[in-house]
Amino acid sequence: MTKQKSTNPGTQPGKDLADALVPAAFATMAVLNRIGAEHDLSLTLMRVLGILSDRRPRMVELADYLGLEKQTMSGLIARAEKRGLVGRAPNVEDGRATDVFLTEEGASLFGQLHGQMLEALAPLTGGLGAADQQRLTELLERMLAARQR
Repeated sequence: MTKQKSTNPGTQPGKDLADALVPAAFATMAVLNRIGAEHDLSLTLMRVLGILSDRRPRMVELADYLGLEKQTMSGLIARAEKRGLVGRAPNVEDGRATDVFLTEEGASLFGQLHGQMLEALAPLTGGLGAADQQRLTELLERMLAARQR
């Protein structure tokens, strides 16, 4: 189903962008939901695995980044720990703080998930040439960076 672009010069700024971005986000979420369900993972746990794939944050930093209460984060990490996906260890600089990290099993699962995501998202991005893909990547990264300011 396609929608006609607005040609009205009085259109609210950003409306066309939002009208394109929201369905793209929904299509992406559908892919992520399907992949997560295949592995019995919530979207939040998939995000955690992605975050931990290249860093070892403190538990409180992870909770803040995800917008979760400390207690909710602790429960999520405890369940992931029982599955052997993550581990916890005292922070080297502050023994009172706890770091969270991927286990070998968690890293392996993340690699599998990442491969499945690339394959499943290819139909959405495959119609774009290399230059368009690079430009879209840069624009999305700028949008996400602005969110964190």
